[in-house]
Amino acid sequence: MSPVPPAPRATMAFAPTLREVMLRPWWLGMLAFALLVAAVFAWLGQWQLSRAVDTSPPPPGQTEQVRPLSDVVGPGEYLPEPLVGQRVEVRGSFVPGDFDVVSSRFDRGIEGFWVTGQLRIDPADIGSTDPTSLAVAVGWTDDRDEAEAAASALDADPPREVTVTGRIISDEGPALPPRGADPQELTRMSSAALLSRWSDTAGLDVYRGYLTSAEAFGGLTAIDSPAPDERSNVNWLNIFYAVEWAVFAGFAFYMWYRLAKDAWEKELEDLEDAVDGDESGDASAPDGAVPAESAPSSRD
Repeated sequence: MSPVPPAPRATMAFAPTLREVMLRPWWLGMLAFALLVAAVFAWLGQWQLSRAVDTSPPPPGQTEQVRPLSDVVGPGEYLPEPLVGQRVEVRGSFVPGDFDVVSSRFDRGIEGFWVTGQLRIDPADIGSTDPTSLAVAVGWTDDRDEAEAAASALDADPPREVTVTGRIISDEGPALPPRGADPQELTRMSSAALLSRWSDTAGLDVYRGYLTSAEAFGGLTAIDSPAPDERSNVNWLNIFYAVEWAVFAGFAFYMWYRLAKDAWEKELEDLEDAVDGDESGDASAPDGAVPAESAPSSRD
């Protein structure tokens, strides 16, 4: 009597488990790669956290201590964020003919105009023999005619050998004038825009920021420039980035798990398809008939 073949479904008992698939060399190598990626992301998150908390924030009221301009920022340098609004002093002389009017300047909530000039800094004040200039806002008014008259008067008789005290502020960047306005209208306090209108600029070094003078010139009103808000020593944007890197690190492990599980499920589906094919082949044979591949040969 021929032995009874095992039921096709019995082969499913030998199907691999998810753990067995994960322990295969290929997936262990992929796990090592995921660990490497997660380690890089964790390092980036740690780096962001180290930058999120300023362990040595500027002391309260630092911006109100008058410092020499050369101690705060140099010509062409970007003004560090903690020093925006720092009170400084600088010596020099205003250049005749280089006073301009800047519109859209608000003072205590009232819209008006600034008059600005080119202050040629005393070389001894910055320890440099190169000609160096700083844009200075010398006063405010709510009347354009008054602003233009003050600018004309200062052009004709600019202050010489003066010590200017005020706040150093970052450049606002140039901007196009409003639609329908004079093409020469200045609406932003921009050293770059003012430089294009100044005279005697050959070989000139220029500060990127500008100064709002505490003392008004030309009969104008002193500019209201309050102290900047005290900065928090916690940078929440960097903390958000650190959390993002932590999420990315976790996602590296999830991707490894998801790919391994997909491979395992695909393997189970292939086994089930093979078993179903065997069962359908057996079911098509007549009762009592022996499948062709297992039928004895007529030569036996």
